[in-house]
Amino acid sequence: MLIIPAIDLKDGKCVRLKQGLMEESTIFSENPGEIAKQWTDLGARRLHLVDLNGAFAGKPVNESAIKAIVKEVDGAIPIQLGGGIRNLDTVEKYLNNGVDYIIIGTAAVKNPGFLHEACYAFPGQIIVGLDAKEGEVAIDGWA
Repeated sequence: MLIIPAIDLKDGKCVRLKQGLMEESTIFSENPGEIAKQWTDLGARRLHLVDLNGAFAGKPVNESAIKAIVKEVDGAIPIQLGGGIRNLDTVEKYLNNGVDYIIIGTAAVKNPGFLHEACYAFPGQIIVGLDAKEGEVAIDGWA
């Protein structure tokens, strides 16, 4: 079994949302790189990052926090990232900047052609991530 610790990013900080509500968040750390290093030091074999602002906005928002995490982990373990990734340019940028896997959620549902293109362009590096809310597939940051 592979247990993957998650780091949810909101406004550059590590948070946990209450029932998926952005306005109901608890800040766990203002230093995402430090948290990533802690998980790595504890033996995590992969990290799961979510750009929560990006998921709701439909575009990347927490890029500086993601860069800090990639820098701190420094290739020691793979990083998978989701939230606000809606085009190939964004996928390519993150992969070129040290993210190992890209999670596509909303865009997989709303734009399956994009999902196909991403899988073709970046084989083995695309993960489809689907969330459910009240028995339905949740998209656009669970809105």
